[in-house]
Amino acid sequence: MRRLIGVPIGVAEATRPARRAKLHGLQEKADHGRVTSSGLRERKKAATRSALHEAALRLVAERGLDGVSVDDIAARADVSPRTFFNYFATKDDAVLGLDPEGLRRTAQALADRPADESAVAALRAVQREQAGEMARETELWPLRLQVIEANPDLVGRLVTHFGEADRALAGAVAERTGTDVDSDTLPTLLALTSGAVMRTALHRWLTGDFTDSLPRLVDEAWDVLARGLAALPH
Repeated sequence: MRRLIGVPIGVAEATRPARRAKLHGLQEKADHGRVTSSGLRERKKAATRSALHEAALRLVAERGLDGVSVDDIAARADVSPRTFFNYFATKDDAVLGLDPEGLRRTAQALADRPADESAVAALRAVQREQAGEMARETELWPLRLQVIEANPDLVGRLVTHFGEADRALAGAVAERTGTDVDSDTLPTLLALTSGAVMRTALHRWLTGDFTDSLPRLVDEAWDVLARGLAALPH
């Protein structure tokens, strides 16, 4: 019997399926390990980002916007100033919790929705998920409103961020629908409508002292739009 690297060929052929299965199992374990490791890193990043945001909020509530520095925020969150800038571009962004990766994640979430789902249905589903995440922060929302009201200079940055979010979402809608963000009405219209839906639902949720479900309020706003302006009372 011929041999292949010291192993009889017949034996080698007989054991190939088992070896392939073993290699496949090892590959699956490696892939799972990478996914688990990636998920752990993302959770750690999210925890650090949240700690910096909360530290910034509480410090500004105590001292005012001008009385707080990036170094103060980093020290309160127990990280270095260099680490701070891995998460937020400016002090104001940290106070407002403006995640620079948030726009990319929203665009990716929209792209990941089923291909046979309409753009409106996909936007609605993405917003419902976002609303569920936002609703878990009921403790910080009153503090956010208090800080913004006491420091009106933050409003300008917030408005700028809304514009950035609208443009990023319009680009994602254009990508999904095969339209052009510059020459077609649909992408920008849907992006601006989506922003109005979220802000309307958020306003009702906040003024209602968090007694309602934010995802339900998002659905309700989309339902009103789905019925159309002609169906609204005159």
